[in-house]
Amino acid sequence: MFRGTFTALVTPFRNGDVDFAALEKLIEDQVAAGITGIVAVGTTAESPTLTQEEKHEIIQRTIKIAKGRCQVVAGAGTNSTRDSIAAAKFAEKAGADGALLVAPYYNKPSQEGLFRHFKAIADATKLPVMLYNIPGRCGVDIGPETVVRLAENCRNIVSIKEASGSVDRVAELRRRLAEKFTILSGDDGLTLPFMSVGAVGVVSVASNLFPGELCSLVRACESGDFKSAENLHRRMGAIFKDLFIEPNPVPAKTALAWRGAISFEVRLPLCEMSEANQARLRKTLEEFERGK
Repeated sequence: MFRGTFTALVTPFRNGDVDFAALEKLIEDQVAAGITGIVAVGTTAESPTLTQEEKHEIIQRTIKIAKGRCQVVAGAGTNSTRDSIAAAKFAEKAGADGALLVAPYYNKPSQEGLFRHFKAIADATKLPVMLYNIPGRCGVDIGPETVVRLAENCRNIVSIKEASGSVDRVAELRRRLAEKFTILSGDDGLTLPFMSVGAVGVVSVASNLFPGELCSLVRACESGDFKSAENLHRRMGAIFKDLFIEPNPVPAKTALAWRGAISFEVRLPLCEMSEANQARLRKTLEEFERGK
């Protein structure tokens, strides 16, 4: 169901409000580049600081703008099972192609609690569900046993965005899960090594800026042309790294603002990059553009 290149799209703001004109242009650029799908109101979209009304309107507009030209996966994960169920139901009613469910952050549930949380959400919707494992941010790891158990007990839990940073974890999941269950990298810089052991794509931050290049990287891996994928991975390595020198999505939004694609605004507690890190990011981007 979910394979290829998905962009965890940023949310453009202007004067404190969501800039829907800029959002439409961002989506059109993604579609034109051949992206497989867009994640609307994921964590890269600053979902913790979006109101419920804003989340709903972004999801609805993203689906309307995409017009079926790419998949739209709605971020529906929170640390409240009840709220996540409501979000998944809304995404289904709006016409999304799937729901992305991040692990419940802060509460630090047990593996049994994680299983019950995700199962309750999956049982409440017919949407295909992509789990999102990012222990570095959430403080909890969706263990392989729990992923396998969820896949066996919930027919619509069909994929995982894996951002544990472990190639061994991806290899273990691939070995233990049915082939139809897909694994996507949650880190741009690990797309190549993850795909070499069984992942089938990426949910990308870098594709906010370089959707065509990320699509090419994933396609090369899918076709078994790992030499071409390696060359592209090496060329983009510094970008993958420097887009995270400050909290995501601050560097990505800074670079998009330099292009004139959006107005640079993030919501507190995020703030603008330091001057030193801006200089570093600008240098990295300029070197990449010169090397094209």
